[in-house]
Amino acid sequence: NDASDSDSNKRQHVPLADYKSNIIKIVSLVKNSFGNDVKIVLITPPPVCHEGRLKFQKERYKEKATGKLERTLELSGAYASAVNNVATELGLSLLDLWKEMQAAPPEYQPWQNFLSDGLHLSPSGNKFVGEALLRVIDKCLPELSVKPCRETGNINSGSTCAGIDRMAPWHDEINSEEPEKAFS
Repeated sequence: NDASDSDSNKRQHVPLADYKSNIIKIVSLVKNSFGNDVKIVLITPPPVCHEGRLKFQKERYKEKATGKLERTLELSGAYASAVNNVATELGLSLLDLWKEMQAAPPEYQPWQNFLSDGLHLSPSGNKFVGEALLRVIDKCLPELSVKPCRETGNINSGSTCAGIDRMAPWHDEINSEEPEKAFS
């Protein structure tokens, strides 16, 4: 929403300099609350599909649709670049969703299918983001990478993650007759 056009959507538009400053403030708040060793991955906004936005506008507003884009690929790219710059300046990991979605492998094409209305993620878009985030974690924060169970290959109670302390039992380790015992 921040990357809305300043003329077409003044209510949601956030100037680019303010957007960048806000991200820096959010990172600072997180570090002040959780310590400087907290792991942060910044994620850029996704690209915007012009055709999808216009179709949504026509379906939602019918004859009142303006036919003008309130969000564009160019604007979302500028805001994605700002996030990229902040990640570089602060030495943080980055998922450049704006670039990665547009450069998705053939089995995911066309990238516009990642967006339900040209802006918001569709189910396949959510899946893509999850998979891309796991790749960033594997590459940039391997200590937080969850390793599948050696026996099944699935993520379950046999999975491991060296960088996260286990705080509670897995569901399959809780006796439904005496659940309190699993937490003592």
